[in-house]
Amino acid sequence: MSVFVKLVVLLIVLANVLALTKFQLKKKDNSEFVTEFLNRAALGKKPSAVVTSDGSIVINDYENSQYYGEITLGTPGQTFNVIFDTGSADLWVASSQCDSSCGKLHSKYYSSRSITYVQNGTVFDIEYGSGPVSGFDSNDRVGFGGLYVTNQVFAEVTDASGLGAAYKLGKFDGILGMAFSTISVNKEPTIFEAAFNQGLVKDPKFAFYLGNSETDYGELVLGGYDEAKFTGDLNWVPLISTTYWEINLGGLVIDGVSFLPDEGQKAILDTGTSLLTGPSESVVQIAKQLNAKEIIEGEYVVSCNADLPDLEFTINGNVYTLTSADYLIPDGALCILGIMSLDIPSPTGPLWILGDIFIRKYYTVFDLGNQQVGLALANHA
Repeated sequence: MSVFVKLVVLLIVLANVLALTKFQLKKKDNSEFVTEFLNRAALGKKPSAVVTSDGSIVINDYENSQYYGEITLGTPGQTFNVIFDTGSADLWVASSQCDSSCGKLHSKYYSSRSITYVQNGTVFDIEYGSGPVSGFDSNDRVGFGGLYVTNQVFAEVTDASGLGAAYKLGKFDGILGMAFSTISVNKEPTIFEAAFNQGLVKDPKFAFYLGNSETDYGELVLGGYDEAKFTGDLNWVPLISTTYWEINLGGLVIDGVSFLPDEGQKAILDTGTSLLTGPSESVVQIAKQLNAKEIIEGEYVVSCNADLPDLEFTINGNVYTLTSADYLIPDGALCILGIMSLDIPSPTGPLWILGDIFIRKYYTVFDLGNQQVGLALANHA
């Protein structure tokens, strides 16, 4: 290869690297997460999904979310910590007009302090499994990862009572949805779609690396993916729906026992859910196989010292293995079993959610342009 060709290749690689926008994700400590999980169980709160009036399903209520990052709204920028959620499609934060349901700990958006604010006023109303959240739409400049999307529609929440203490006392100020606009409350373009449409990213891909600890930081990449964050090749999986990042889960085997029908079942890759979830009929049998103890309907704990088998997921012909070190969340002698029951009604369900436990093990690329996801073993070295 000539020196000229080598130089061209190097410049192309350098251009691709520079085209990527990266920013750090923060992780809620495992001990804090486990305490909140057990407290909800003690109160009898169990996971649920809601069918909206247009037939779509609201999956997340964010009580089990661990990862979040920083964005700005307005000019000058007002800073918010948000959950980057591939299981929803709306951006919302607490409004300056929010009542006591938003608590005193959260940043609130003040439209009067932004010179780029544009009044909208469309009603925003969403029903989570834990209850309703409502407010109204506004338009403003959104900054994330050094990119600035102009005139973005987002919701100012004025009533967050449906999320209860999980939001009131939580570390996140709002949600930034990264699924498809087809499931947006008011069918508005998502922030990533807007970033691509405005030419801020050249390649309509984004990717998540979820860190294992406070020192192993998570990372969201916009405009492509970071090859240093995974080993081997990406395996590309076609979507079966452009609502959520929905794929076909071909199989789930534990110790030679299959827990899925031969044709498989639907699954979504969801960064807004920390655990794995599945139909209760299957999860009950999986818990039995793992000798887990139910602490509330559909949620389980198990001894951290137990010798437990691997979970083997088959996706597009490739097997993705989770060991007990991957699917248990430790806190002392007892561990939370990182899989819980969640029954999603038809036609969206039955549905499995491959949440952070899976995405932490397998680097995940979300390819909007080709309607596919890429999976590879994450590099936590």
